[in-house]
Amino acid sequence: MKTMRYLVRASVKPGCEQALLDAIERETLGRGSVAGDEYLRNMREARVLPDATARWVEVCYCPTPLQEERPYWEEFFELRRVQDAHDRRNCRDHNGSEPWACGDCDCTHRLEEKLKAEGTPFLESLCHEILPHNSRR
Repeated sequence: MKTMRYLVRASVKPGCEQALLDAIERETLGRGSVAGDEYLRNMREARVLPDATARWVEVCYCPTPLQEERPYWEEFFELRRVQDAHDRRNCRDHNGSEPWACGDCDCTHRLEEKLKAEGTPFLESLCHEILPHNSRR
């Protein structure tokens, strides 16, 4: 089984903002998936960039990118782009030099640090988007 880190770009589906926030706050996002708490970690680390897409780096152990995670994400998101987060030739798991290396690997550290410096935190942005709607009630 090969592992890879992906840069995910996604937009919250219109009308799903409150349900997504509820799933995050109740820690039910991704419930039933073998990926477990990875969904919540992804949302804590995701950033919203000027093009209004959320971006995060995700570790995936599936033979097809996000094969396990896709149905859970697509409940709330339109997945715009899923791409390798780094060069596969340098991936210790992918090249066979260290099986399961992606779990604790820091190969995407620079990318993740760059994302932290760009845009705004996803959860903050999601709350700001929902707040005006809730105050109208």
